[in-house]
Amino acid sequence: MNSLFKTTGVSFLAGVAGAAVWGSLNFNEAEDFPEFSTNNQTEVSFASQYKPISTRTATDAPISFVEASENSTESVVFIKNFSGTDPTRYSMFDYFFGGGGAPSQQVSTGSGVIISDDGYIVTNNHVIDRAETIEVVHKKRTYKAKLVGTDKNTDIAVLKIEGENLPAIKRGSSRDLRIGEWVLAVGNPFNLTSTVTAGIVSAKERQINILGGDFPLESFIQTDAPINPGNSGGALVNVNGELVGINTAILSRTGSYTGYGFAVPVDIALKVSNDLIQYGEVQKAIPGIEAVEITPELAEEMNIKTLDGVIVTHVIKDGAAERAGLQRSDVITKLGNQTITGKGSFEEALSYYYPGDQLSVNYLRNGTPKNASLQLQNLEGGSGVIKREFYRSAILGARLEAVNTIEKDKFGVDYGIKLTSLTRGYLRELGLREGFIITQVNGDPAKDPNKVGAYLEKFSGRLLLEGVATNGQPFMQSYNVR
Repeated sequence: MNSLFKTTGVSFLAGVAGAAVWGSLNFNEAEDFPEFSTNNQTEVSFASQYKPISTRTATDAPISFVEASENSTESVVFIKNFSGTDPTRYSMFDYFFGGGGAPSQQVSTGSGVIISDDGYIVTNNHVIDRAETIEVVHKKRTYKAKLVGTDKNTDIAVLKIEGENLPAIKRGSSRDLRIGEWVLAVGNPFNLTSTVTAGIVSAKERQINILGGDFPLESFIQTDAPINPGNSGGALVNVNGELVGINTAILSRTGSYTGYGFAVPVDIALKVSNDLIQYGEVQKAIPGIEAVEITPELAEEMNIKTLDGVIVTHVIKDGAAERAGLQRSDVITKLGNQTITGKGSFEEALSYYYPGDQLSVNYLRNGTPKNASLQLQNLEGGSGVIKREFYRSAILGARLEAVNTIEKDKFGVDYGIKLTSLTRGYLRELGLREGFIITQVNGDPAKDPNKVGAYLEKFSGRLLLEGVATNGQPFMQSYNVR
């Protein structure tokens, strides 16, 4: 059984264009994106990282896209991410030819979609990652944008600009979207505003293992509509111009456009966006288990007669699933009314619920059909809406937040302060990384992000930090802080 839940390593090649269309690259921080081999391997990167050599030959569509274009292009905006100057960043020309000179301001670009007439905009998290200033360009007018919230698990972020009667896009349904339907990708590739390309939906519930976060939710819409640098965060719309997805990633085997684009389904993207607007964080409902896809090898080893469903690999102690009687090696085949075909449909089905919702589960145990009812829990182990305490600091260059129940279980800690949204600042200069958990500051327990953040901002002298690194290894380091 030790080999039962081993995962297969899959390598991808991140595009050289950075998190969006970067004016320069940060080679010292390439670990923020996947690092992969180039030897005849499929290449997967965020849509705005992809750098094609040529475009796909256009084909005649059986319908007109005029109405869809007119109904959607005015709702798609151009986004500029200004990340400040950093002497550790180098341009591509410095990398290949050597060079120096004064460091320049980092500017990346992408797309976004207006979802309300008062100025809320949804885009990709990687489009605005590490931004110090964000600008939105709409109809040649430039707005300063406020970052409302981000979710790395879905690569979704929400911005707010001050405006009235803005052209909010009409929402469609990704759950009703069918394979074979025509769709348009609307965005700003190569800084060319309001560009439209067409293709069809070629698959749903795709997982390509590109997202970060602690609970990555991948159930992408796959399309052959050409998506190029700058399209990230733009709209995927149906033939009526209704939003069905947020363009996010690209796949290619050749370096030219011969692959597929991937979009976050609108039903997931807008649920996440609404949570960020209302609560400041996503109200994730969890069943208290970890699960994996059923492969032919696992099915043969476990004597499972179907390849549909997911296999339970871990049950969290005192979690919802344990209370409902689920066990390791159970095969979940249905959640509520949705049949589970794999990990993508499993994650997507859960994404529509809130903590406290009661959910029926159909599963197989040793081939015998069973069912249970479980009450989904939040990240703190409870059943209600949560608003986690956090402390955002420009001086520290990070957001500090208390660890949740799942992180406590994962890292074996009783408390701690997690570092997120790292930009240039004090903590990065100390060598700390995104996701690091501080458990002790100068021997005192780190439990309250506000107290820890305020203390670190003012402290000078000998600083001792203890905690857990992102790989789960204990960490203790002493610093001289002025």
